[in-house]
Amino acid sequence: MTEWVVRPDGGRPQGHGCPHAADAGPTPASQSHLCVECSAQGREETRLRLCLTCGHVGCSDSAPGAHATAHYESSGHPLVQSVEPGGEAWAWCYVDEVFLQPRDHRLPH
Repeated sequence: MTEWVVRPDGGRPQGHGCPHAADAGPTPASQSHLCVECSAQGREETRLRLCLTCGHVGCSDSAPGAHATAHYESSGHPLVQSVEPGGEAWAWCYVDEVFLQPRDHRLPH
């Protein structure tokens, strides 16, 4: 199970945290590496976000559908993890508007 913490450059003033990070369960095992909604529309989007509550895979806000954000707005699930190719190690909290990283992750210098 990944333990998430606010990135030092996470977007909030020093000292602000994200209580939702403590509630993140194990990374849901998604069977899909495609945005569910884009796939249904015949599009393949690669800028993907995985909901850390239920495992829904949606596209990022820079994609035409912004389906990850739409999922948050309809479900209230606050945390998504990047599942873009290349193994990015970050998550986002929609409620607190902060980037998160795994506790044991080191940012490149």
